Amino acid sequence: MFSDPTFWTAVGFVIFIAAIARVVWRMATKALDDRAAGIRASLDDAAALREEAQAMLAEYKRKQQGAEEEAQAVLAHACEEAARMAEEAAGALEDALRRREQQALAKIAQAEQEALADVRAHAVRLSAAAARTLIERHLDKPRADALVAESVESLPRHLN
Repeated sequence: MFSDPTFWTAVGFVIFIAAIARVVWRMATKALDDRAAGIRASLDDAAALREEAQAMLAEYKRKQQGAEEEAQAVLAHACEEAARMAEEAAGALEDALRRREQQALAKIAQAEQEALADVRAHAVRLSAAAARTLIERHLDKPRADALVAESVESLPRHLN
């Protein structure tokens, strides 16, 4: 048995596999740990973005509430004025009230649209930065070259 070359070949093979397995195991666990850390960081970034977006939404809701209260105050004042001047300018006052209400609603709508646009633009910038960071971290040169070659090869199919 000890003089059989097959036995010693098998022993050498087992030792070789054990040595390689240890190195490969370390590399695989390190790669998985690095990926987990990257994912954890991405999740933390996403949570921070969500908190920031929620804070911005709450702020814009407060602004909207203030604008509605202001619009109601303006409307109440206009109603008092209309009661005092009902005989001499009832028609003109109704037109003024409608214009003020429309302006207040337009201001509210415009502020809401600006807030949404700001939130979207900020989210797009942060998403692009996060995507760029992820691509820079995880896309090595050989994979990038392969993706470029694949895109160039598929270009004629997409153009026809």
